[in-house]
Amino acid sequence: MSRVTTRLRAQVKAGKFLELPAVHDPLTARLAENIGFKTVYNGGFVTGGSTTISEPLLTMNEQLTVGSNIAKAIDIPVVMDAGAGWGEPLHTMRTVRECIRAGIAGVHIEDQLFPKRAHYHTYVAHNIPFNEFRDKIRLACEQRDQTDKDFVIIARSDACREQGYKEAVKRMLMSKDQGADMGLIFPRTAEETKRAPKDCKLPMVYVQSRGNRDGRPLYSFKQLEDMGYAGSIDAILSVGVQFHFMRKALLELRKTGDYTGISTKEYITARKQIEDLIGLEAYYKIEEETVEKMYRSKKGGGRKRS
Repeated sequence: MSRVTTRLRAQVKAGKFLELPAVHDPLTARLAENIGFKTVYNGGFVTGGSTTISEPLLTMNEQLTVGSNIAKAIDIPVVMDAGAGWGEPLHTMRTVRECIRAGIAGVHIEDQLFPKRAHYHTYVAHNIPFNEFRDKIRLACEQRDQTDKDFVIIARSDACREQGYKEAVKRMLMSKDQGADMGLIFPRTAEETKRAPKDCKLPMVYVQSRGNRDGRPLYSFKQLEDMGYAGSIDAILSVGVQFHFMRKALLELRKTGDYTGISTKEYITARKQIEDLIGLEAYYKIEEETVEKMYRSKKGGGRKRS
């Protein structure tokens, strides 16, 4: 099988719309793969939320541990949130190297200040100067070319939130010139959303921010593809769904001592589906042919001797 980086690049080159549901753990990633998704996304929000560290405080190793564990559990490409590259251009180069070694197929690198401030989650963006972002993207792409030319670099700008749409487009055009494979901005309106794929001159990824409190538009994959987008990240899907429904289940269990949200029959099915998804049937077969076979032989021999 070809490398995940090669397969991701082939999808981008072929113009296949990248459906990127956010996943925060290997089981969710394997479920997405089993359902038929061809790519998944591991973002800072879902890692920060599921680990309770929070995205602004995540270190490179903490994010990479989650991203790498996900990548090891599936055969489809993982795109990971590399934040601001965990530092300046030199640190960003290391981030690219480590991501490739960890089995990540692509990353987005942003023009946010590092270390990232918690106020980012109040929609206050702290962007680095244009020239600093240029150098970061240029050297990230140089490192890609040295280590694995198929690794995908997505340039991300949060400039729409502070300097406006024109500045974000300017940063995308610059990123294209520096070698970025794809782009990502945060359009504030429906008009900006429609214009971005043409104005930015890069295959653009849209971030679906469910539950956002600043009015950013939400669209289906089909709507975005029709607008000319090359992909969409559903940024908090897994951790948001898990939190919402787990909270309901725990509240019922705490209040009544029982849980009725899933019937006994449904739970039997779900438990078996989890076992199948993690490969227990294959493990049973190996044990049946080896240690369990010997165990039964010894156990049977013992009974005969008695």
